[in-house]
Formats: sequence, structure tokens, C-alpha cells
Amino acid sequence: MSWETVIGLEVHAQLATRSKIFSGAATAYGAAPNTQACLVDLGYPGVLPVLNAEAVRMAVRFGLAVKATIARRSVFARKNYFYPDLPKGYQISQYELPIVHDGALDIRTADGGHKRVHIVRAHLEEDAGKSLHENFAGLSGIDLNRAGTPLLEIVSGPDLRSAAEAVEYLRRIHQLVRWLGICDGNMQEGSLRCDANVSVRRTGEDRLGTRAEIKNLNSFRFLDRAILFEVERQIDLLESGGTVVQETRLYDPDRDETRAMRGKEEANDYRYFPDPDLLPVELDDDYIESVRAALPELPAELQARFTGEYGLGEDEAAQLGATREQAAYFEALVTELGGEAKLAANWVIGELAATLNRTGTTIADTRVTAQMLARLLRRIADGTVSGSMAKQVFEVLWEEGGDADAIIEARGLRQISDADELARIIDEVIAANPVQAQQYREGKTKVMGFFVGQVMKATGGKANPAQVNQLLKQKL
Repeated sequence: MSWETVIGLEVHAQLATRSKIFSGAATAYGAAPNTQACLVDLGYPGVLPVLNAEAVRMAVRFGLAVKATIARRSVFARKNYFYPDLPKGYQISQYELPIVHDGALDIRTADGGHKRVHIVRAHLEEDAGKSLHENFAGLSGIDLNRAGTPLLEIVSGPDLRSAAEAVEYLRRIHQLVRWLGICDGNMQEGSLRCDANVSVRRTGEDRLGTRAEIKNLNSFRFLDRAILFEVERQIDLLESGGTVVQETRLYDPDRDETRAMRGKEEANDYRYFPDPDLLPVELDDDYIESVRAALPELPAELQARFTGEYGLGEDEAAQLGATREQAAYFEALVTELGGEAKLAANWVIGELAATLNRTGTTIADTRVTAQMLARLLRRIADGTVSGSMAKQVFEVLWEEGGDADAIIEARGLRQISDADELARIIDEVIAANPVQAQQYREGKTKVMGFFVGQVMKATGGKANPAQVNQLLKQKL
């Protein structure tokens, strides 16, 4: 019998505030251990938490972006557990009354369709510290710099049916929190990480299987590999007559496997109760509408506009709208070109994207501005340079800067478009290759590629390819 995979993700997004959620300590990454933890973070007696208003605004901003309900009244609770990197013996989180609930996010599926994923809730909480094991023989080090860092935990419904869907959903969350400016999305630094709840059930069954929770996955690849392994593990276990145990597991990328960490706790194990040191968060309509008014055009809206306004395909629009910076670059380029959207799109997601990837540069730091690239693309449009020549000019622009026209002239990259000159060269090429010419005339049209290559060779690659093809057909 076949099996169905059921996945839900809990995504932890570190909010991009300058100070922690309940204290004034800094949140900057990379500080020396325990230099960014104040008495509030360390849980000293007599200290009191004070809620960071910016963290609340960011949570509401996210909730509005996923069309969720914003709670007019939400409550912080104490989640009690004991671990060396949790100084207070409890974590301040939200339980019964989260600030955001009942939203949705659309993802694209492998077949090109769309799927709506239910966002059950998004709640505010503080991060714990970090236990370090690598550099301490037989001991663990504790770094409490992260203690108190504001997190937004985004919990999906069990709506995902494959590792690929889970990765796509996490990519869309990653894109959205960066788009909104509420999280830098740096997964290597732990700014965005997720837990995957994975179970399997017989195809056609309604009841969910027993789930395992895979903790702290901090890359798209690790999420994909962890789910694939876990699904296979559970199916093998069930088909051999065993049972899946509800537990927390860790993914080991070196061995490409998940392994048991501890039994999975239930909510009652944490003994949640309202934090007596924090008042309920109460938001009125004016506050929520002010946050809504400050929202940017969202990724889905922008991509729909790109397909309608510029005649682009869904894939092109999605790639161009991957980040706000890239979308802005593309629109600036189209404006400079006077509406040549297709040409602009091809270069932004083609040559420019490849160069950014190769050099490890973001589009915000690109060496070739939209204005510089527009001047080059105009020379493609008017036939001054071919596509291959334009790539040479682009390389010079990237490495040395300057102006496209000046580079074209200085390096002799102007395309040969003079019909009389091309006709003369083509006559010489045909005369030198009578056998191939006869083959073409007998119907072997693939030999056309040979002639195009010979003409391009004779002109040092400077001939206008469109004109070459047209004149060759006439001459042959």
C-alpha cells in the first residue's frame, strides 16, 4: 500500500530589532560570548521585563501580510523547562492567546500549480542562550548573548505533503520576512531556522500518524534531506511491524540521518501560565491600520503586476520579484530602456544573476547599475552589438566600470550590420565550401549552422547573426 507524508513547520524568525524583546541589551551578531546579556536576560532576582514595542509592530506587520487575524488582546506566558542555557528556568512565550492567528500563504507546487498553506498562529517569544560543545573537552560552554532575542514563531498547519513543498513554503516565509524588513533571514547565523513535524499515514486515511519533530534545521537543503530520511525511516518502521514514537529528533548532516534526542513534550509538560510580570498586549484598530498603511507591495501582488503590466511569465516574475531590491532594479532598468521589459528581464535573471552568484554579491551591492546596464541593452536593441558581444562589454563594466558605448568603441566590438559587406563575406564562404552548399540545396538544411559558423569565424564573431541567416538563405 502507498503512504502519504504529512508535514507541518514551526519557523523561528529572529526579529530585526536593535535590542532584545524584554531588555535593552543589544542583539548584534558576532559579539564575544556573554557580552550582550544584561541582568534581565540572566534572570537575576528583582529584575522586570519590559516589552519591546518594535517587536510587536513587526509581528503585526507579518500577520497583516499573510491576511491573518490580529489579536486585539494577546498574553505572554511562562513556558517552564530546565536547561543550562535558560537562566530563568522558563521561557517567556505566548500560548493560548497569540498575537497572530489564522493566516495563509500560497506556494507554487512542482507541477506549476498553487497551494494554500494555513498559518495556524505566529507568536512572540524570547530566544534561549546557546550551549557550545566543540571547544570544551568533557564540558559545555554557555553563551547567553542570544537569551532574550526576539523571535516570531510561525506555525503552519499539517498541510505540506512532501519535502519539496516544505522547502518551497520555507522559501516563501524566508522571502516574506526579508521583504517586510522584520528579519534578515540569515540562516547560517541562526536568524531563521525551523522545526519540522513529520508523520506518515496510509493513503486515504484521515487520521494523522504519530509525528516526530526534527529540531533546528537552518538550511533549505538540510530541511529537504531531513524530511526525506525521516519519511523513509517511519515507513520502514511501520512496514516491518513497528510503531513510530512521538519524539524530538536531530538531523546529522554528516551522516545524512535523523536520530532521537528526547521524548516529545506536550504542552502540559511545560506548565504554561500567564507571566505575572507582563501586562496583556492590547491593540486598537487605529494602531493596526497604521501598520497596514506602512506595508509595501507584497511579493504576490508585485509578481501579478509584473505578469500583467510587463507581459512576463510566472517564472520570470517570480525570479525578478525574489527580493525587493531585485524588483526595484528591474523596474528602474525598464524605465531607463523605455519599456523593453522582456530584454531587461532576460538580463537581470540571466547574466546579472549569474555574475552576482559567481562573485557572492547581492544586487544591492552590484557594480553595474540599472543605468549602466540600460545603455548596454540599448546597443543590443539597435543592433550595434550582438548578445555575445554584449556579454563581453558587461564583463568590462563589472570589472572596470565605465560607459558601454566607450567600451564598444575602444575594444572594437561593434557588430557588422552592413548588408553589402556581409554579402561579400558570405559569397566568399559559399564559394569556399561548394560541397556543403550543394548539400543545403538538396534539402540538408542542418548544414546552415556550418555556414553561420564560418561567417562568424570570418568576421571575428562581429557579424549580425539575424542578417547572416537571412542573407545565407537568399544566397544558397
